[in-house]
Amino acid sequence: MTEEASPGTPPLTIADLRPKMCLEGTVVEIGLHGAIVDIGVERHGLVHISQLAATRVNRVSDVVSLGDSVTVWVTSARPDTGRIALTMVEPPAVEWTELGEGQVRNGVITRLESYGAFVDIGAERPGLVHVREMSSGYVRHPSEVVGIGDEVAVRIIKYDRKRRRIDLSMLGVEFVELDEDELDEEEPQMTAMELAMQRARTSEPPPRPRDSRRQTADWSEREEILEQTLRRHTRD
Repeated sequence: MTEEASPGTPPLTIADLRPKMCLEGTVVEIGLHGAIVDIGVERHGLVHISQLAATRVNRVSDVVSLGDSVTVWVTSARPDTGRIALTMVEPPAVEWTELGEGQVRNGVITRLESYGAFVDIGAERPGLVHVREMSSGYVRHPSEVVGIGDEVAVRIIKYDRKRRRIDLSMLGVEFVELDEDELDEEEPQMTAMELAMQRARTSEPPPRPRDSRRQTADWSEREEILEQTLRRHTRD
């Protein structure tokens, strides 16, 4: 995973810059091939014209002007040469170089087709889970197994950067998630005194001797003492 920084909190030096760091900057110069941006370090960064927007840009001035405040992400930084490359196109959470066959990743179903389901795993492009990779049994249509918006765990079977294709499988992969109701019902941890109090209340009283009234009184006194001790412990 690459390191990120909060917008508006610039690093101190070029050496502190990391790929995918998100920074706020100011456009201080524009030219034919890009824009120069002051991001608060000792050298300015360059946003190439191809990195100004996700779509094709013909002129830099169509996107930015001098003095504009812009959000940029670091693509590379070289302290030895002082060069900083920036982009105004938000990078994907998962780069192609971070993908690997056999990896298990969580994702969200974004589209259903007759042949499979597309899953957003944070990469540049959604991956495809073919119907034969959705269940060990026969699946007539993906909607029999998943729906749009469902969170699933998938395994990367293979990927092709040139064809921008990611093949995924749901077979043998489980999505682990705590149930919200179980989280709401989870009891807070008890102190040692509270545990002692609970044991005293839930444990069975010893066999009653002939004077049952005296035994009942003893049990009540014991419970009262524990109550008082617990209250003092809480105040302290």
